[in-house]
Amino acid sequence: MKVAKIETLHCDAGWRNYNFLKLTTADGVVGWSEFDEGFGSPGVTTVIERLAPRVIGQSAADHERVYAELYAATRPAAGGVVGEGLGAIENALLDAKARTLGVPCHTLLGGKQRDRVRIYWSHCATWRINHPQYYPPAITDLAGVKAMGAEVREKGFGAAKTNILIHDQGPSKGWRPGFGVPFQPDLNVDRHVLRNLRAHLEAFREGAGPDIDLLLDLNFNAKTEGYLKILRAIADMDMFWIEIDTYNAEALGYIRDHSPHPISSCETLIGIREFLPFFKAQAMDVAIIDAVWNGVWQSMKIAALAEAYEVNVAPHNFYGHLCSMMNVHFAAAVPNLRIMEIDIDRLAWDHELFTHVPEIEDGHIVVPDRPGWGTEPNEAAIRAHPPKGGQGGLVAGAPKRG
Repeated sequence: MKVAKIETLHCDAGWRNYNFLKLTTADGVVGWSEFDEGFGSPGVTTVIERLAPRVIGQSAADHERVYAELYAATRPAAGGVVGEGLGAIENALLDAKARTLGVPCHTLLGGKQRDRVRIYWSHCATWRINHPQYYPPAITDLAGVKAMGAEVREKGFGAAKTNILIHDQGPSKGWRPGFGVPFQPDLNVDRHVLRNLRAHLEAFREGAGPDIDLLLDLNFNAKTEGYLKILRAIADMDMFWIEIDTYNAEALGYIRDHSPHPISSCETLIGIREFLPFFKAQAMDVAIIDAVWNGVWQSMKIAALAEAYEVNVAPHNFYGHLCSMMNVHFAAAVPNLRIMEIDIDRLAWDHELFTHVPEIEDGHIVVPDRPGWGTEPNEAAIRAHPPKGGQGGLVAGAPKRG
């Protein structure tokens, strides 16, 4: 089970690229993982390539030892892009180990707690507004948002998550200053944004009806004051959760104390050390864990820590189908699961890229029992869609100066 080769593959994913790690053992077994370089993470490929020589010759079965050695070698700059590289290597090791043993990855995680995982339709309306060329039909106004809500219900989903959108300045558009679109580093929230957000949620609710769980992702788009203004503006609405990103655990705890809605957070954190202050501050109702970034094995440790603080977890998952399958194994194995994120709007060529895609039934993903993650990338299809220059999301939305 010794690792003989590590390589990376990349392909076009519309407004970004998909990125894969292929690990081959001396016995010819291939382990796969998917990683991302478009969500604020340039350079993960370079990290993998620099660390690969330390992995070659080691046993894929010893993934915890390999991770510990790589962590020790990168300790002065732990976390961030380096942490994501370690996570990608760990996930490929897990796949190779499971395939060698002929078992699904959830068996390595202690076995599945459930056969199906409840999911929510993420970036609902958002993708069709921000990237209409890739996710038709385009949504240009509140009538389209209402129709989107109805589509969620009619397709059998019980939950959907949306974002802040502006509808009264021409065609609908996203509002995400936390990511520089528009470039407003002060991150102030004004009445105009509040009016549009409320109108957006009302239109979505009208279309979806009263029985669909509605989630809102605020990302890094405000400071503490702004988040509180938003929460007050929608206090009377029925929300499953409000998702907030912040680097300050005490600030998030303060927000949670003043929120009429459950708060979820932590999707951009890497490692137990980064999560711990948020648990100690009782800062969120649901801890979101990115198992693609952290590695699924390490994510199980974070979920166990969350359990000790009486907090449930939810996977952060808005990448390709391999990431979804990796997250399904994680979600199947953790006892304290709340719900799982997935994008239902897909690129026209997404299904070509993988041997198996997630099997969705009545708003749930069926947990696969095939060896490893239960799918692998189709290398011929990847080559047929060469990657674009740059890293998609980091390039496409760059603010213009002057």
